[in-house]
Amino acid sequence: MARILHFDHVGVTVRDLDAVTAFFVSLGFEIEGRGVVEGEFIDTVIGIPDSMTDIVMLRTTEGGTTVELSSFIRPEPEQVASPAMATQLGLRSLAFEVDDLDGYVDRLAGDGYSLVGGVGRYENIWRMAYVRGPEQIIVALAERIG
Repeated sequence: MARILHFDHVGVTVRDLDAVTAFFVSLGFEIEGRGVVEGEFIDTVIGIPDSMTDIVMLRTTEGGTTVELSSFIRPEPEQVASPAMATQLGLRSLAFEVDDLDGYVDRLAGDGYSLVGGVGRYENIWRMAYVRGPEQIIVALAERIG
C-alpha cells in the first residue's frame, strides 16, 4: 500500500512576495531558495496554461517542514474579498511553536502586525495567539507552558 513519507511543505499564494517573505524572515525563517517557475511542468500540476510564478522557499533554522510562498506573474492573482475569520472554510492559519510568545507578539506589533484576538491560555499547557500578517495571512504562535 502506498504511504506518506513526511509532511514536506505548505504553499501560500501572495501578491507582494518581498513583503510576505520579510514577514516570515522576521518570524525566524531562512530563505532556502528563490526562482521563477514556468512551462509544461507547472501548467500541468496546477491546471493553468501559460502560468508563471515567482517562488520563495523558507525553512526554520531547525529544518523540517518548509513554507513555499508563490506570487503569480501569469495569470494575474485574484484578491480575497475580506480578511478570513476562523469560521470560514479553507486554510485557516499556519501554526508554529515558539519559545517566547510575548517577545514575538511585541516584535510583530512593532512591525505593524496585530493580533486577531488576544493571547489565550489552554489549560496549563499552551499560550497561543493569532497574528494577522501581510495579505491577511494568519499565523498561529504557540508557546508550551506546561
